[in-house]
Amino acid sequence: MQPQDTFKRYEKKYLLNAEKMQKLLPIIEEHMQLDEYGKHTICNIYLDTENFALIRESIEKPVYKEKLRLRSYGVPTDSDTVFLELKKKFDGIVYKRRIAMPLKQAMDYLYEGKELEQKGQIPKELDYAIQKYKVHPAVYLSYERRAYYGKEQADLRITFDENILCREEKLDLREGSFGTPLLEESESIMEIKIPGTMPLWLSKALSENEIFPFSYSKYGTYYKKYIIPQMLYNTKTNTALWYKNYRRVLC
Repeated sequence: MQPQDTFKRYEKKYLLNAEKMQKLLPIIEEHMQLDEYGKHTICNIYLDTENFALIRESIEKPVYKEKLRLRSYGVPTDSDTVFLELKKKFDGIVYKRRIAMPLKQAMDYLYEGKELEQKGQIPKELDYAIQKYKVHPAVYLSYERRAYYGKEQADLRITFDENILCREEKLDLREGSFGTPLLEESESIMEIKIPGTMPLWLSKALSENEIFPFSYSKYGTYYKKYIIPQMLYNTKTNTALWYKNYRRVLC
């Protein structure tokens, strides 16, 4: 099957514990089919500016926001296919544009500054955004995913993500999946992806099990919980060192 390179849909996220997962999953499996990949690992390198401008703007919940990332399905080698993606959100609707390429080519483009080999509208959009924001690899983020699609409504998709791991070092997809966990072992993030209205059976299942939308960004959560505190610590440490040296000079 040819990978899809454009998406336009609504996306809703929900934080589930083990109990709610056990109640909801049988209902989902009655109406939906697990995709051909089963449970698989998704690995990402998020691109951002030196001062994390993209994620800072994103967590402020503007009407329009953008994210840039390099994604692989599983841990890739140089010759494996990866996806360079531009994800936009405007007025609640998610638009995703992406291109496929071998990892080596993506590394040459993002890490070595070589020109993008692909031609066409989507490569132009991606290259423009990367040059506009002057982004670089900033955070690695991976998770285990199970994805379902509707038996009667194929464009309805539901994904379950668990074991979310993040790091700021070894920003290379070939290094494998490891880092700081964001969720408890019993927790998972469910995401409903649909181009229009939610089917009645799903809406009823969510309501009966008291499962409500939950504002959640994997990258945003890591930024708030780990990057900001470290930046504040570094600022305080640098300020203290400056003051200590300044006092030494005065004396």
